[in-house]
Amino acid sequence: MSEIVFTNRVASHFPLLKRDLRMAHSKYTPLEYVGKSLKMAALYSILMTSMIFFVLHKAQLPLFLVVPAFMVFFVLIFEYSVISIKSRIRHREREINKEVLFVGRYLLVKLYSGRPLLNALVETANSRGVAAKYIKEIVDDINTGSTIEDALNSAMVYSPSEKLRKVLFHVNNALQLGIDVTKPLESVLEEITKEQELEINRYGKKLNTLVIFYMLAAVIIPSLGVAIFIVISSFINFPIGFGGMVVFIFFIVVLQFIFITLFKSIRPMVSL
Repeated sequence: MSEIVFTNRVASHFPLLKRDLRMAHSKYTPLEYVGKSLKMAALYSILMTSMIFFVLHKAQLPLFLVVPAFMVFFVLIFEYSVISIKSRIRHREREINKEVLFVGRYLLVKLYSGRPLLNALVETANSRGVAAKYIKEIVDDINTGSTIEDALNSAMVYSPSEKLRKVLFHVNNALQLGIDVTKPLESVLEEITKEQELEINRYGKKLNTLVIFYMLAAVIIPSLGVAIFIVISSFINFPIGFGGMVVFIFFIVVLQFIFITLFKSIRPMVSL
């Protein structure tokens, strides 16, 4: 009972957790997720604190330091578990943005062919891609008794993608006004296409700058640095050991990994 009370108290400090879990398409409720995160944080904190205990004992340092170490590990691991939801939302957003135009155009084709909106949504949900799976969630809400308007409103609130939210807004707005859905949908798809073209242009400019930095920091400077260091060390009779070469290679590998990660992070997830 006390465990549930404590979990509820911790969960109350994260009022947006329910929305974030829904946007991340997580199967957990806020209470379940907080409870799981607390248990995981306690387990990993005990393991890491045990290692700290043996280090302190070996170094003959005060053993009471394991208490603040446990608390620090516990808080950091728990916070990481909560923050990781944002990463999952961001990942899902990028996946949906990549396919939102395909799904929107597929829906538009179905509407132009004379399908009612509900049938068009069902057929779009059966197509491929992450965005199509998101449409399937809307269809599932409708099948469980929600109206089309309520299902679209709920999807707009919990959509991780701003672009998909625009598509759903125009569809729902046209539906509520009782006008043809195809024209607003076609208009918003053209707007998203232009936005993605601008994102590609901005990415090209960023890429040019990053390539220059990459050539300087990861290619030219290490190459020249090694050559200059070898020449200088030969004059001052400074031997280069195996350990020094390992450190230098490790530094180059880390630098390459940083640039690769940076290139991937700024790449726009678009599909025109």
